[in-house]
Amino acid sequence: MTNCQRIQKLFDEKGKPLGVFIRADLWDEVKDKFKDLLGTESSEKDKEIKEPLKDWEFFKKSWDFKYPYDFSIECKNCGQITKNWEQDKEKKFLLTAANISGLVSFRCLRCGSKIIKKHFKDKIVSETIPQSQKKE
Repeated sequence: MTNCQRIQKLFDEKGKPLGVFIRADLWDEVKDKFKDLLGTESSEKDKEIKEPLKDWEFFKKSWDFKYPYDFSIECKNCGQITKNWEQDKEKKFLLTAANISGLVSFRCLRCGSKIIKKHFKDKIVSETIPQSQKKE
């Protein structure tokens, strides 16, 4: 199989080029050539990022809602889920912010989406923002 057969160009419905699909076997051969262009693997980046755990602890300590805190997180973009992100042996979500107003956000370590949990007086609302839609 030639390299051309291991690459597929992708187009939108109007024929505008979107990108390319590279078969896994070819990617394994060429990925080292793209390291500088693509940056480090997300897991390496995530190890460098310090989670705001003091803010998280203050948020928990200040909890005054009538319902118990829900430690579960679900990424509605890729389907990754955890029942308790604090107790996961292998991290699935990275805490990115927590504050006393009830806003807590995470990053999905599988797809990069942002998960926001908004704590209101009587309920929690969770929102997922795919990485492609983030302003960052």
